[in-house]
Amino acid sequence: MKILKIQTLRGPNYWSIRRHKLVLMRLDLEELADKTTSEIPGFYEGLTATLPSLDDHHCSPGHQGGFLQRVREGTMMGHVIEHVALELQEMAGMPVGFGRTRETATPGIYQVVIEYQNEQAGRYATRAGVRMCQSIADTGSYPAAELAQDLRDLREFALSAALGPSTETLIKEAEARGIPWIPLSARFMIQLGYGVHQKRIQATLSNRTGVLGVELACDKEGTKNILGAAGVPVPRGTVINYLDELEGAIEDVGGYPIVLKPLDGNHGRGITIDINSWEVAEEAYDLASNASKTKSVIVERYYTGRDHRVLVVNGQVVAVAERVPANVVGDGKSTVEQLVEEVNRDPQRGDGHDNVLTRITIDKLTLDLLQKQGYAMDSVLPAGERVFLRATANLSTGGIAVDRTDEIHPENVWLFSRVAKIIGLDIAGIDVVTDDISVPLRDTNGVIVEVNAAPGFRMHVAPSQGLPRNVAGAVFDMLFPSPQPTRVPILAVTGTNGKTTTTRLLAHIVKQTGQITGYTTTDGTYIGDYLVESGDNTGPQSAHLILSDPTVEVAVLETARGGILRSGLGFDQCDVGVVLNVAADHLGIGDIDTVEQLAKLKSVLVESVMPKGYAVLNADDPLVSQMAQRVKAQIAYFSMNPDNELVAKHTAAGGLAAIYENGYLSILKGDWTLRIEQAVNVPLTMGGRAPFMIANALAACLAAFAQGVKIEDIRSALSSFQASVGQTPGRMNLFNLGSYHALLDYAHNPHSYKALGSFVQNWEGMRIGVVGAPGDRRDEDFVTLGKLSADMFDRIIVKEDVDRRGREPGVVAKLICQGIAEAIAARTPDKSKVEYELILDETIAVNKALDQAPAGSLVVILPEGVTKALALIEARKPIQESVVNASNVDRLGESRDSLKPSVVNQG
Repeated sequence: MKILKIQTLRGPNYWSIRRHKLVLMRLDLEELADKTTSEIPGFYEGLTATLPSLDDHHCSPGHQGGFLQRVREGTMMGHVIEHVALELQEMAGMPVGFGRTRETATPGIYQVVIEYQNEQAGRYATRAGVRMCQSIADTGSYPAAELAQDLRDLREFALSAALGPSTETLIKEAEARGIPWIPLSARFMIQLGYGVHQKRIQATLSNRTGVLGVELACDKEGTKNILGAAGVPVPRGTVINYLDELEGAIEDVGGYPIVLKPLDGNHGRGITIDINSWEVAEEAYDLASNASKTKSVIVERYYTGRDHRVLVVNGQVVAVAERVPANVVGDGKSTVEQLVEEVNRDPQRGDGHDNVLTRITIDKLTLDLLQKQGYAMDSVLPAGERVFLRATANLSTGGIAVDRTDEIHPENVWLFSRVAKIIGLDIAGIDVVTDDISVPLRDTNGVIVEVNAAPGFRMHVAPSQGLPRNVAGAVFDMLFPSPQPTRVPILAVTGTNGKTTTTRLLAHIVKQTGQITGYTTTDGTYIGDYLVESGDNTGPQSAHLILSDPTVEVAVLETARGGILRSGLGFDQCDVGVVLNVAADHLGIGDIDTVEQLAKLKSVLVESVMPKGYAVLNADDPLVSQMAQRVKAQIAYFSMNPDNELVAKHTAAGGLAAIYENGYLSILKGDWTLRIEQAVNVPLTMGGRAPFMIANALAACLAAFAQGVKIEDIRSALSSFQASVGQTPGRMNLFNLGSYHALLDYAHNPHSYKALGSFVQNWEGMRIGVVGAPGDRRDEDFVTLGKLSADMFDRIIVKEDVDRRGREPGVVAKLICQGIAEAIAARTPDKSKVEYELILDETIAVNKALDQAPAGSLVVILPEGVTKALALIEARKPIQESVVNASNVDRLGESRDSLKPSVVNQG
């Protein structure tokens, strides 16, 4: 078997709208293409011996063991690899359950889809599944050592990509609340929400966390001083920088017992408590000094009592946990070492912060503490005897947490809330030593030891004993108080043709409302009136750029097929999704071989519209209108036919629609009609002579209206939006070059050629075409373009793109010429003959067409890129770009009333 390609999907996609994290593998089964598993000797036995847990996979016929039943009876190898890849992730602690396997149009080539939690692990598991199945097919087994290595590698991937327990807690809460999140590219920050409504977190720091509060909390002595001055009970203590200051400091705090800790430490590093002798104090000083960046050491009076962590969010106490240092309890027969091993076998314990609890490690501090308690690692503890293995109660050193939230005294609640405000932290972890948290601190001689910025949530979310507390909920209530939104409206546009024009018009309409609009197109990404990034920006990365920008109030996103295929949508849901049309284009790429498959791919967008939003569908295109059956959102149709039966039925039931009727672009809702504007007054429609532009305008107007934009704003936008280089570069840009005109348009497939023809064929003078097409189409598509060109133009120059997209030189142009020749041959003798020639260089072809253009003619240029062709046009004098209006469009020959609307759509 051979892996041809592996790609990662990260949003709603062709395979699943709900499951966004998928790995897609294109696999050539090669010698196994004609064999089912039942035809491979020993395969079933080898597979079940290697992964007996596959018995838990139901599959069809839908019961436990169903998958293995299919393997025994005979199934294709791609299906087996799907299940193996899922099971390997499950065994490595990453439960996943979704998979799909489908054969492509090429026999023996399969698409295998599996779910993942961690992207690298998902890709690894897919490759490991192929290795395992190939080995079992060849030898009947898979070495146990290789399986063990696979699982180690998978676990390592999961650990290396883990967000950390506190961040993961916040992310799960965001997902539970339907709040989108995006990992940012610096300092492990996470963005919550979209656009202007976004908030940011870094672990448990938020964008509301003040830098002064963080700096003060990191200064332990400063914290103690400011709290002491406010009447808060804090330990007696001082700061020293040299060992010879230690003896005097001990006297200053009242003598032994004392605590030594680094001035700028965290996670319990460098702390020694309950020091009662000079020898221990000297060692503790070195430990604390080495753990401090400033080499400064805090000397404090040691206060007896139980260690508590109080979590305060937005001035409110939300959780209290008692932290108990790592310890073991004797059973009368096991040594301390054996008891530690038993504790560490708890599945809830892991390394570092990767699990609910942390494994206990033994070091010199442990041995010294045991000795102080009269034991060693080989000591057998009496039954019920508890010995501590750490002096501090941090979970990161193996401690446990006991929830005490419901026990805290009201006066203590008031005090801890006040402390967080004094320090200036929105999220604060307050360390308290007291014998009883249910009694006021002043009555127990308790003290506040530290105040921590970015406190860990693990002890509250998953305490060893007691109730888990939803502390992340309190954070989100602070960051996004109801009814504050978390998202900006997303209006997304897809289709075979017309996407860029419709996106730009829709963004132009939205901008009339005064909102800062971010939008993506095939020629660039824009925020407001400014270009942020040039290029073909219609995929997830460009969508993320817009949605991550804190100034954007509305997002309008052109969404192309390529991005959906490669990565999925760049957002989980949208408010309005528009599908303009579906026609043959890019077929044969990415295993999308039919227009029906292309329609399914395009429908990903409208299937991702939230239920209260709108899916805007072309009622004149059956492949688009049928998408309504899969959409969970409200439906709105647009049509160039005022008598469209689907629209009539929809509006009769109270539905929303937009139609072209009696020369007007109109909105229909139930039994009323709201006319927006006459097409002849809309510059984009070329005075009403470009039907596909009318359809584009209908879709944009309907999408804006569905989003709540006022008719007045829509009408204003239509009157000020033109098919010009400034607003729609490369889309029906008409130039008056004195005695003749030039038209620049990016038509590149049969559907768009037909749409362009609906305008060009109305021109009275000679029509000259400079035509070509991108190389990543089928041969028959180029022949069709040639035939359409012959119907559209009197004279044709066939050129070729510089980027041939894998084609040999001249092949595309010759196929277009073939189509022209076939069209000419099929003509009746009384029809005029089309002249055509082959000039591969686009610059030479364009210049020749412009040089030979007779008076009154129209030169139509279909360029590889707009910039170069535009420069060639602008080099002609006099140059005057013409915005076609009612007066200059009349020269096209027919009256407006005689023009029949076309249902095609291009732009």
